[in-house]
Order: sequence, then C-alpha cells, then structure tokens
Amino acid sequence: MKNKSVLLWLFLILVGSNSFIVNAQRKSKRNKENRPKISEVVTAPDIATTPKLVVGIVVDQMRYDYLTRFWDQYGEGGFKRLVNDGFNCKNNHFNYAPTVTAAGHASVYTGTTPSNHGIIGNDWYDKYADEMVYCAGDDSYSTVGTTSNAGKMSPHRLETTTITDQLRLHTQMHGKVIAISIKDRGAVLPGGHTANAAYWFDGGDNGKWISSTYYMDKLPAWVAQFNEARSVDEYKKTWNTLKDINTYVESGSDNNLYEGLFKGQSTSGFPHDLEALWDGNGKYSILKSTPFGNSLTTDFALSAVENEGLGADAITDFLAVSFSSTDYVGHKWGVNSKEVQDTYLRLDQDIKRLLDTLDDKVGAGEYTVFLTADHAAINVPAFLRDQKLPGGVVDGNYLNDRLTQYLNYTYGTTDIVKKVSGNQLFLDYKVVKNLDLDLGEVEEDIALELIQYDGLYKVFTADQMWKNQYVGGIPAMIQNGYNQKRSGEVLLVFDPGSGKYGKTGSTHGSPWNYDTHAPLLFYGKGIKKGSTVKRTEIPDIAPTIAALLGMNAPSGTTGEPISEVIE
Repeated sequence: MKNKSVLLWLFLILVGSNSFIVNAQRKSKRNKENRPKISEVVTAPDIATTPKLVVGIVVDQMRYDYLTRFWDQYGEGGFKRLVNDGFNCKNNHFNYAPTVTAAGHASVYTGTTPSNHGIIGNDWYDKYADEMVYCAGDDSYSTVGTTSNAGKMSPHRLETTTITDQLRLHTQMHGKVIAISIKDRGAVLPGGHTANAAYWFDGGDNGKWISSTYYMDKLPAWVAQFNEARSVDEYKKTWNTLKDINTYVESGSDNNLYEGLFKGQSTSGFPHDLEALWDGNGKYSILKSTPFGNSLTTDFALSAVENEGLGADAITDFLAVSFSSTDYVGHKWGVNSKEVQDTYLRLDQDIKRLLDTLDDKVGAGEYTVFLTADHAAINVPAFLRDQKLPGGVVDGNYLNDRLTQYLNYTYGTTDIVKKVSGNQLFLDYKVVKNLDLDLGEVEEDIALELIQYDGLYKVFTADQMWKNQYVGGIPAMIQNGYNQKRSGEVLLVFDPGSGKYGKTGSTHGSPWNYDTHAPLLFYGKGIKKGSTVKRTEIPDIAPTIAALLGMNAPSGTTGEPISEVIE
C-alpha cells in the first residue's frame, strides 16, 4: 500500500509539471503570435509612392507604331529607355470620338471622356449662345508676355478636375504644377484649374513664350529672361535629316504627291530652308511645323525645372509637357513621310535631354514619367486608295447639296439645321417647334436620309444617345464623345479610311483604330518594368497616377487604375 501511495504521488507531480510546462509554452506561443514582427514595428506600410516630380508627356498625333517602326533608329536614352526600363501598354486606345487635340489632352488628365469633361473638340458650336467657341478661349483674361490676343485663355470650359488639380488639393496647394506646350490648349487643359502656370508659344513676329492673366499678372523673371535671350533664333535654319536620308527605309519616298508644301516651295522633299521660307510662312510660326518646335519646347521645359525648383523637395510637383510639332508635321507631310520619321528621331534626342536633366536635377529614381498621345492619325487617304486599300476623300459639297435638297423637299426650309460642326448637325429647336414636329422624329428622319450617302458608315441621333447605354464598339465610342449640353442632334461616322480630308497630309478625329491606338509608357519611381497587351484606355492614366500617389482621382474619373503598372 505504501509503495502504491508513493507511485500515485509521483504521478501527480509529473502531470502537474507537464501541465505547467504546456501552459507556459502555449502562453509563450500566443505572446509570440500576437507580438508584431520587428519589421512591422520599424517600417510603416507603403500606401503611397512619393516621387519628387511627376512628368506627363503628351506627344501630339503619335501612333503606337512609331515606337516599333523607328525602333532601330532610336538611341538608347529616349524612347528605348522608357520602354526597356519602364512599363509599355502595347494595346492602349482612346475609347471615344472625336479623337482631336483638346479632347485628348482633357481625357488624359481628367481620367474620363468628353461626355463628362465637356471638351468635345478643339472648337464647337455653342447651341445656347449661338456661336462658335474655342476650347480654351476666354475673353475674361488678357495676354501676359505680348500685346496680342494669343493669351486670352483659361480652362473654364473644362467641367471636371484634372490629376494636376488633385495633386494641388492633396498637397494643400504646396505641390507645384507647371504646364508647357507650343499649343495653348496643350498647356491650359493639362494644367487644370489650379496650375501655378501654363505657358505656350506665340509665333508670328514674337517668337515668345506667353501666358494668361488667369495664372499671373506678369511673366516670372526667368521666363522674361528666356524670351530676351532669343535662343529661339538658333532654330531659324535649314531643316535637313538628322541621319543619312537613305537610311530612312521605314518611310515612303521623300518627294511625292501625298505631301503638302510650305508657301514658296515647289517640292515637298528635304532640305527645308526655313530662313528662305520665313516671311511667307508666319515667321516664328513656321517652327511649329518642324522638329525644332519640339526642341524649343524641351529647352523651355528644362529651364522651368531649373528655375521653378521642380522636384527640389519632398512635396511632389508636376510638369506637364506636350510636344505639338509632331502634329503639325503629320498634318503637312503625312504619317508615311520622311519628315515624320526625322521629327521622331529628333524628338527621341529631346526626350533623352529631358530625362538626363531630371536625373541630374531631381535625381535618378526620384521622379515618375508617363508618355502618351492625344490621338493618332491615318495614312493619307489618297495614298491608301492608290494602294488599293479602303480610303478616300469625302466630297463635302456633295453631302451639303444632297442634304439641302432633302431638307427643302421634306420641311420646306433648310433652317431646320442651324449649324454643321465637327461632323455633327445642330438642329434649330425653335424651327422644329414652329413646324409642329417631334424633335426625336426629325433627328431619326435626317439620320435615315444621311446613312444613304456615299462615305457615311453610321449615323447616330441625340435621341439614341439619351435613351440607350452602349457597352462596346463604335456606338459606345460615339456615346463617350457625346455631351448632352454641347453636342449636336445628328452625329456622323465616315467610312474607315475616309472623311472630309485634304489630298495631302494626315489627319485624325475618327473612332477607327488608326486614330485610337496610341502609346502609353510609364517609367520611374513606383513603376514596374514590363509590358502588357491587355487593352488599356486613355482615361486609365489619371487614376493610375492617383493610385500611385495615394490620392483621389479626378472628380469625373471613369477609367480604372492599371494595376500591372504599379510596383
């Protein structure tokens, strides 16, 4: 009995000891599980990327295939650097029409389409004021920098905020926004409503960078000094090819019937003696139609980085740069010209200059860049036709004469159509009412008439835009470009490759792929290296930058952040 008691006593001691050990281990384990890891204690979560500077680059009229066509001719520090060390969205498109400069810049920076931001064209007919209006024109303000009217501009017709506005709000107005372009609309719209400054180039006799009293009462000292230095005069020279023209095998012949001419020229080919052509082609304005306009823009942008102290502190700044000369060159010579190729090879050098300066002034890895376009462009329709491809020039007089006959026969008057502007018909509501007609029925009847005409592919009505919600294809693109207060009542879409074009040079504006497929490159701080062939759209740019910076997207945003881009 005594031995059994001793054994029982020893057993209880062992069980109690084990229980104590197990409980202690469990308690220790729980403490370890609940205790934050050392890295979690020391490092705060990364909820935003804070580059010192964001640089938005818009290349006017740049097709995506300019990257691939001219790739072997580019140097290593410009386009190739952005592609190889950044993120390339290979299947990027505009998701609306009309694809024009003002609507493009507005859509890039607002993250939405003309249906929301209201910029339905470069200019349009204001059906309530009964007058044509310019996208950035504003008589409430005066020119700063010259005595001309070229600076009477503001963003007052832009109905939503921009990514640049959001940066200003997010930083309590401490983040600086500077917008620069040869074209006024290429600076005013990206700068948004709250830019510290927007500058554009006034050609003619001036050859100066100017602004508007919307932004300032007088030019900053550095801008005045830049203008006074007259570095612009260095570009009053002969434009010849950067490389041996015989190596430009990616383009068509140098002198052909599809290319336009400067006044005073008898042939369209190289070289272009700007000094000899100066007086007959707007003097300093001729630079816009050469790659030297882009170089001048780069010169001014680099001066802005230096003198405005962009990216000099921890508060993110924004530099919006639009290279406009690519558009002027494309319009004059066409997308298959050696002039366009040379312009892009020279732009490649200017982008390298910009990136190298940002490395030096802001710091490599301390800034973020995106590069895109405001629209692309079509091959010269006459060239397409001669290559047995769909394309051609629609005779505007034929359309007008046939429609006039229809209106007179059907309604007894042509006054029922008040204005034709931007491939849209604006009807006169008062005339429709006085004739005791239903507006929707009139729209449909005119549309049914027009769809029979040669060159017209589709015709839509405002009634359709109001009552339907299109989710894809051409109808959705037209609806994204339709603004209830600003657009017309009958909307025209021309056949692929066709339109009311000139016989020389390229243009744009349609919902077709040649006008919508534009580059989209991201580079720098917070950006992954890589590429995607997934479809991305122009309104995705602003929310992507907003997500990167950890701030609200613009007020009308309909695009989505491109998650693959952000590191």
